[in-house]
Amino acid sequence: MNELTPAQERVLDFLQAEVHAGRPIPTVREIAAQFGFRSHRAAACHLEALKRKGFIESDPGKARTLRVVTPLALLRGRIVDIPLFGTIPAGFAGDREQQPEGCVSVDVESIGFKPTRNTFALRVVGDSMIGRHICDGDIAVFEHGPEPRPGQIVAALIDRKNTLKTFLVRNGRPFLKAENPNYPELIPSEELVIQGVFRGLIRKGRD
Repeated sequence: MNELTPAQERVLDFLQAEVHAGRPIPTVREIAAQFGFRSHRAAACHLEALKRKGFIESDPGKARTLRVVTPLALLRGRIVDIPLFGTIPAGFAGDREQQPEGCVSVDVESIGFKPTRNTFALRVVGDSMIGRHICDGDIAVFEHGPEPRPGQIVAALIDRKNTLKTFLVRNGRPFLKAENPNYPELIPSEELVIQGVFRGLIRKGRD
């Protein structure tokens, strides 16, 4: 591939950012507005140069079919944002109200599944799930909605207290099991509400 001019690099970066954010590829009009070009022709010329140099491609005669084909784009999957709703105790169940903290940006390929509008994340506090390799400070990703199967890890509200545990059923009665012998099983005396089923784990490097 041929080298790009600084202006062409800026246009390409804009295209990549929009695609990675899950938005449609920008039109010539949108590119012109983004960079303050006086005419749409200037934006079109940059796109033609990017096509000629092999950084983007499109289907002839079809609108909005531009695709970024740089080596980086081919290697990198689509980036999505998962809402992070505070912390969840991986220890004794606690009175915690989940508050939104922001988002966690993840690569769809690296996390192993495609997040949906029901996907959310919680930061783990405690060590009751170390037997399932979930540690204090990890970010656990969940899917709200599906019924859990016995043996699945869940974010749950048990007797109005939040906790992260393994969902099990004994004699037809559901309960929660810690994956650390220092913690007891949790059997609901009033109610057990499954807030989400575990889908993935994000772990940051530790010093």
